[in-house]
Amino acid sequence: MKNTAFLMLSLLSLATAFAQDKVLTKTGKVTFEASVPSFEEVKANHKAVTCILNTKTGEIASLILVKGFQFKVALMEEHFNENYIESDKFPKATFKGKIENFDWDKITAQPQDYTIKGKIELHGKSKDVVLASKIKKSGNGIEITSNFTLNPEDFDIQIPSLVRAKVAKNVAVRLDFILL
Repeated sequence: MKNTAFLMLSLLSLATAFAQDKVLTKTGKVTFEASVPSFEEVKANHKAVTCILNTKTGEIASLILVKGFQFKVALMEEHFNENYIESDKFPKATFKGKIENFDWDKITAQPQDYTIKGKIELHGKSKDVVLASKIKKSGNGIEITSNFTLNPEDFDIQIPSLVRAKVAKNVAVRLDFILL
């Protein structure tokens, strides 16, 4: 009986220690904007993005269910899902990468500049990216923010000629994650 109790306590301690090597969020925020001056705003928000970070290695991964992007105009959201991103065929976007020179013990409450290198997969295509990011301590976890641009052509996302002048060639993306 003592051996069983000791084994259970050891496994619980090991699981707790392992869990401390990872922080995550299921409420990350991603915003993108492809607006062009003098035309209707092309902007969407997603507030249920999953992201996990290994605090020992700096490896990071994120998952977005693309139907979760919300636009101000319902018709724009419908066109985004059906005609551009084809969310029934390509329901998710992913990112896998690593934060360069990441050291959990050196993260402070003041934002610091970091580079995240990785691969974005969207619309069935992959692209290597380098993201300039700000990282800081936030309570028991960390906050990661980044602004970068993506080109729809890199992911074989076709913008019909009828609306091409109304949509920016490069899409501005912002991510805000608080991982605990």
